[in-house]
Amino acid sequence: MLLLVTTRRKLESITGFSKIKSFGDLGFTICGPLGRFSVDSMIVLSQAGFCVSYLIFISSTLSFLTAGDSTAETVPIFIGLTAKSLYLWGCFPFQLGLNSIKTLTHLAPLSIFADVVDISAKSVVMVEDVFVFMQNKPNLEAFKGFGVFFYGIGVAVYAFEGIGMVLPLESETKDKEKFGRVLGLGMGMISILFGAFGVLGYFAFGEETKDIITNNLGQGVIGVMVQLGLCINLFITFPLMMNPVYEVFERRFCGSRYCLWVRWLLVLVVSLVALLVPNFADFLSLVGSSVCVVLGFVLPALFHCIVFKEELGWRCLVSDGAIMVFGFVVAVYGTYTSVSEILSPKA
Repeated sequence: MLLLVTTRRKLESITGFSKIKSFGDLGFTICGPLGRFSVDSMIVLSQAGFCVSYLIFISSTLSFLTAGDSTAETVPIFIGLTAKSLYLWGCFPFQLGLNSIKTLTHLAPLSIFADVVDISAKSVVMVEDVFVFMQNKPNLEAFKGFGVFFYGIGVAVYAFEGIGMVLPLESETKDKEKFGRVLGLGMGMISILFGAFGVLGYFAFGEETKDIITNNLGQGVIGVMVQLGLCINLFITFPLMMNPVYEVFERRFCGSRYCLWVRWLLVLVVSLVALLVPNFADFLSLVGSSVCVVLGFVLPALFHCIVFKEELGWRCLVSDGAIMVFGFVVAVYGTYTSVSEILSPKA
């Protein structure tokens, strides 16, 4: 993320004026139309993929809460529709309204509220995990092979879901000198929170840990409140994550003008895809491995190396090259593992 900011600042210091507003603009400035198309395509796939996962989580969680059985979401209950489908379509008109909001600034209060709810819910889950671990102490396996390792990396890289938002946010920052420190602090706190969330969840439930871990909490008052809180968080976050997708489509098809029908059409497409995805974790790993790794590691390092190669010399090739090799290996092997999991028959 910081490589993107550093690269843009270098280019703008050369040209003397600001014209790079997004990741796609950076790709165009460095690699021309091919660079913009590559970045735009992956941003659309990744950001839309994030929102697909949000809808899967919301609909699956709500169907679990009402039915008390994780298999209930696949059983038709009303005119051929499953509980998962009904909840997903119930969210649809409200998402049309939220996604009609034009600017990120107007979404900021909702985003802050969603973050408070998210941190509170995750904190409750982690405390509950500690108590469950003290009672059950399940058998734990530290390492189950490289296939599982790269599968997990694909899921973990999903934390870079905000990579497409870094340059737009830095553009709107009042004090740009502090942006790097704020970004570093924010990502550091998120890394600790996500790491603790995953580790404590596995320590509590072992091999019984479900794709959506809140389903392990049962349907007590605390469990229900936590799951509803996370659903609210993702429901509000949906339009924020779709914003880069709207920017790409409106720039390419609407002359960079706000277009309501394009936004509504994209919300419909994302909702339809969410209905077809069978497994939450496999989908996370596939999107993370195939797209997020390239956006989060390969392209930032590549752009930085191209811009700074004469200034940094071999140090640039070594540092940026190591990041690109890591990203390429994870992308290839992680994608293969994720596709294998999706295609393998489930018990």
